[in-house]
Amino acid sequence: MPIRVILADDHGVLRDGLKLLLESNGILVVGEAENGAVAVDLARRLQPQVVIADYAMPVMNGIEAAAEIRKELGIPTILLTMHSEQSYIRHAFQAGVAGYILKSQAASALVDAIHEVAHGNSCLSPGISRVVIDEMLDPGSRVADTLTVREQQVLKLIAEGETTKEAARRLDISVRTGESHRAKLMEKLNIHEISGLVRYAVREGLLQP
Repeated sequence: MPIRVILADDHGVLRDGLKLLLESNGILVVGEAENGAVAVDLARRLQPQVVIADYAMPVMNGIEAAAEIRKELGIPTILLTMHSEQSYIRHAFQAGVAGYILKSQAASALVDAIHEVAHGNSCLSPGISRVVIDEMLDPGSRVADTLTVREQQVLKLIAEGETTKEAARRLDISVRTGESHRAKLMEKLNIHEISGLVRYAVREGLLQP
């Protein structure tokens, strides 16, 4: 059975080109969307295996759509973008995208990426692999290093399942202080749900998977 995908991009010509590329490689495009909101609605109705979304779209952008589709439906999204900067990549994966492909690499990388994420894996465009490695090797660029020791402690406890009140008691601080630490670390990480904090804590070695 072919992999079923939805294409979301506000440029019809690009959608046509991507559809031709994918269907010539045995991938079935079951729906097309001109913005993120339509992509979410189509994902609900058509239940594809993968959603491919442009980063910049009207009404709802690709990252917002990816986060909603993942949270509600558990369907992975591959983000298509021109941006290779670390901040864009970090933001996308914190929102829960499964793949990040540069548009300049789409012709050669997108088909393989679809197969990867459809089988539960993540995928990075070859054009940005070096950027991610450089970020890992440069401690000063890592968001984790902006967290204070106390914020890291609160993060670890919350990721382990403690409530803010329980974490505060464990750390011998007031509940208000605990809530303040939680709010600050969520703001710094741009993560606003517990599941995202758990994934981040595991990725940063603060919590064992």
